Amino acid sequence: MFENDDHMVLTFTDLVKGEGIQSNQMVIIHEGHSAIFDPGGDLTYMPLSMAITKYVKVKDIEYVIATHQDPDIVSSLDKWLIYSEAKIVISQLWERFIPHLIPGYMKEKAEGRMIAIPDQGMNIPMGHSIIKAIPAHFLHSVGNFHFYDPISKILFSGDVGASLVDSEPEQPVRDFEKHVKKMLGFHQRYMVSNKVCRLWVNMIREMDVEMIVPQHGRPFKGNEMVDRFLDWFETLECGIDRVNQQYYTAP
Repeated sequence: MFENDDHMVLTFTDLVKGEGIQSNQMVIIHEGHSAIFDPGGDLTYMPLSMAITKYVKVKDIEYVIATHQDPDIVSSLDKWLIYSEAKIVISQLWERFIPHLIPGYMKEKAEGRMIAIPDQGMNIPMGHSIIKAIPAHFLHSVGNFHFYDPISKILFSGDVGASLVDSEPEQPVRDFEKHVKKMLGFHQRYMVSNKVCRLWVNMIREMDVEMIVPQHGRPFKGNEMVDRFLDWFETLECGIDRVNQQYYTAP
């Protein structure tokens, strides 16, 4: 997705086979430092670890970074702890839940390797650069972060912007109006409210973002398409905006 002499951004889009939902795994390599974002679960561990060895040895990965705690995000954690020395970076809200993904005999292996992101976000050092952990709480998880690379100007946006596509998830969105149908139902259900969408959009508009890469589906590439998505998301009625008593009726 991006490459210069010191910096590379990779996205793997086709590692989930069978019944699992398609997902994108992003990898940043900078001056020999490396980070994997939302590496997934057992469905993706083996193909992802094999794919990245073309660029970096698994044992040398510096960070495994999670937007939130869902199974499709980080349930392969035990394997990354065994086969790499990576630090695990996740919201402070989920730091105490992560041990539930780790067998008891591995507790020592995980000790000292958790980095808890405070609610306001943080800068994660990557050689002479950083990765910015950007607050995205309640979109859709209560403790949620997106991750921005200031060199490539790519924002890894987790479930924000996610779409359910039948083919070519690596291809950027070309027809936004047609693409909305592949996002709408998911966002109406998984995003908590329009208020949070607007607050997030206000923050992103202040940043220099040239590409948004969600965890599922196609990326939004270029200032025009990024703006189209932000305009749509800013006005989206979703989550608790849409519920009424019918949703709370005992069967």
